[in-house]
Amino acid sequence: MKQLDETARGVFTIAVTPFKPDGALDLDSVDQMVDFYAEKGATGLTILGIMGEAGKLSVDESEAVIRRVVVRSDLPVIVGVSAPGLAAIRSLAETAMSIGAVGVMVAPPWSLRTDAQIVGYYRDVSETLGDIPFVLQDFPLVTNVVISAETVLKIVEDCRNCVMLKHEDWPGLDKITALRAASDAGARRISILCGNGGQFLPEELRRGADGAMTGFAYPEMMAKVVAAHDAGDPDHAQDIFDAYLPIIRYESQPGLGLAVRKFILARRGAIAHDTVRRPGKPLSRDTVRDLEFLITRLERRLDAI
Repeated sequence: MKQLDETARGVFTIAVTPFKPDGALDLDSVDQMVDFYAEKGATGLTILGIMGEAGKLSVDESEAVIRRVVVRSDLPVIVGVSAPGLAAIRSLAETAMSIGAVGVMVAPPWSLRTDAQIVGYYRDVSETLGDIPFVLQDFPLVTNVVISAETVLKIVEDCRNCVMLKHEDWPGLDKITALRAASDAGARRISILCGNGGQFLPEELRRGADGAMTGFAYPEMMAKVVAAHDAGDPDHAQDIFDAYLPIIRYESQPGLGLAVRKFILARRGAIAHDTVRRPGKPLSRDTVRDLEFLITRLERRLDAI
């Protein structure tokens, strides 16, 4: 499979990491999950991201997940390799690529504050990775690192192996517009896939994004919205999105979203258990009742679209 490049588009679903009720890795559920994402229209997978609970895994567990996903999947796989040090980034990236990943994703460490520091860090990342293509993860709500459009463009100019932006700024639609205006004027164009649970997907596509890279529990929503947009029917894309919006909103709650996502995925048969590795707590009965109500309404509404 060819390496990730600037032409990537579609839906790279951010995969959860399945666990058993005792917190152990559930590798059988990895197979189940990979098949589910493919059946629901994913064009690629991104594993070991923030919502993939990468920070809760040991090095051996991370490698086991990478190996299981890559072996199971016919889709291109991007691996999150963010770490405090460049040596750790290089080690996991080389492991991932040797197993069969097509590229890696790197978020900035929280300590970066100035534009110069951010650009310098990604120059170091680029040099450390060598020929390995990477995704710049721009998620200031979690990393607390604010990366302007001008800084992204400088990183893209300086780092030839930066081939994709995972856009998760909020508000960030004007950033997409600025980046696309710059590439239209001659700057190197890279792929832009967007996160934030799909909350702004129709708007992001209309601003020039190439698709989604997020982990909403209904990946078919993203696939159908992208397909409708690409077919030149933004109204239908919006209609599809609107049907899922109550669950998108519910899943986007800080501190609760991953548990909600895993509950729905388990309910849909994508994983065997909805376990979130600690810190995490089970959903309350009232929350489950909310979700059952929303899911039932969604299923009725989809019949009318």
